[in-house]
Amino acid sequence: MHNNVGRGLKDELRGVLPPATVPFDEKGEIAFEGLHEQIDFLIGSGASAVVVGGSTGEGHTLSNEEFKRVVTEACKATAGRVPFVTGLIVNSTHQAIERVKMLRELKICALQVTPVHYLFKPDTLGTIDHFRTIWEQIKIPIIIYNVIPWNYLSVDMMLQIMDEVPGVVGIKQSSGDLKSVSDLLLRANPNNLILTGIDALLYPAFMLGATGAITALTSAVPGAVVSLYKAVQRGDHTAAKDMHFRLNALWNVIPHDNLPACVKYIQHLQGIKLYQPRLPMAPVSDPLKAAIDVELKNVLCS
Repeated sequence: MHNNVGRGLKDELRGVLPPATVPFDEKGEIAFEGLHEQIDFLIGSGASAVVVGGSTGEGHTLSNEEFKRVVTEACKATAGRVPFVTGLIVNSTHQAIERVKMLRELKICALQVTPVHYLFKPDTLGTIDHFRTIWEQIKIPIIIYNVIPWNYLSVDMMLQIMDEVPGVVGIKQSSGDLKSVSDLLLRANPNNLILTGIDALLYPAFMLGATGAITALTSAVPGAVVSLYKAVQRGDHTAAKDMHFRLNALWNVIPHDNLPACVKYIQHLQGIKLYQPRLPMAPVSDPLKAAIDVELKNVLCS
């Protein structure tokens, strides 16, 4: 079976697709006005689309009502300037469908959906049925967000899902294994989107032909990643490798267990009001700020 649902999306969702962060104040409440400021920053930096509700966006911390308000405000802020993608980090098919049905009035280009992420996991048929049921109930194209360590989908399973479920149009592959990205690009239907979620491997993924990237750095320093992507597209590999290593050095000082706080701090250094992660995650410490400051200057000076 050939998947044609993603044919048009492959052109729309190409390049740098930042996951917006959710602005929390010191009390852990959502500062909705901060969404507009940030999305203007992302789009102004050259983002090809905006993703809301993913892991960098702390979507796993939001109640259903908060999720609805955040996605609605973010979509309003995007104002049709670029495609809008909604992330779903949920534990059941029912939860996924329930969340998206709250957003019926919004123009959502695609859903970024994780496999279920609690301790337990379905078998292959259950996993396929999870994505099939979401597609049949919602009819919004789905990108699998392959990021859950204890429910990590193999290349064979991802290809099988895209082949058997017409609405599953692509993969965001977040393993550090570049071979899996290569295998997906080699074996997937040409209409499928193969997106990278690997910050340390943006340059080689773009070189191999990845459709685009949804990563923490695309949100933290979207303009720099856009520069890297464009350098690869025009064949300027000297510039691309130079930016790759600048970004890699920045990535190496960021503790990956607390990415949202670090992304918000890096955005703040570029003019965005400083917001906090949601408890129990901690704000960025002063020593970490100093380390980030050094490497960020090297990224932004180019």
